[in-house]
Amino acid sequence: MAYLQHQFERYFIDNGAASWWLTGLKSTLLITVIALAIGVVLGFTVGIIRSVHEQTGKLKLANSICKVYLSIIRGTPSMVQLLIFNFIIFASVSLNEIFVGGIAFGINSGAYVAEIVRSGIMSIDKGQMEAGRSLGLSAGKTMQLIIIPQAFKNVLPALINEMIVLLKETAIIGYIGTTDLTKAATLVQSRTYSAYVPLLTAALFYWLLVSILTFFMGKVERRMRKNDR
Repeated sequence: MAYLQHQFERYFIDNGAASWWLTGLKSTLLITVIALAIGVVLGFTVGIIRSVHEQTGKLKLANSICKVYLSIIRGTPSMVQLLIFNFIIFASVSLNEIFVGGIAFGINSGAYVAEIVRSGIMSIDKGQMEAGRSLGLSAGKTMQLIIIPQAFKNVLPALINEMIVLLKETAIIGYIGTTDLTKAATLVQSRTYSAYVPLLTAALFYWLLVSILTFFMGKVERRMRKNDR
């Protein structure tokens, strides 16, 4: 019993370990929340613009800007984007690295959310738009009240998967000096000269966070299906 207590204190309390783990967990959650908020708003905006252009031919300039954004973000590694945001874009601005990471990951995630949303909107039968217009709704109102709610239900599993990927991608935030769960594990490892417990602990934390996110999003998905019935 004394041995287990000693090992627990060694990996989770002594030499600042407790502070690292708590800070790492807080940073990971905060970065994920910021990135999710940015990614969802940006992704839906870009996805709707792209869908409207494909269906009506309108918004040509906005669609061209969106295509450039998608090409750049999807064509470059997220770690390189993170470094560019921290050491180039925000180099002269006194901004906390957590917010820098949240913005970088959010913009990265927005590109993938945009394509998910676009595919969901394009999967809705064109008759739905015509039905909405025949009821006297404008194209915007039809999109808002009829098309998007149906598309959202169709793409919800893919959006959940993107949220999970985003949560795990935050593990590279340590490259700009922020202590997240992965960085906390490496700091504990450097003090204890043992990689086994710290890295497995970090993996366990990520697994628990993903499991909790999956559980709650699964409940949302089941409720939406229940409402359909």
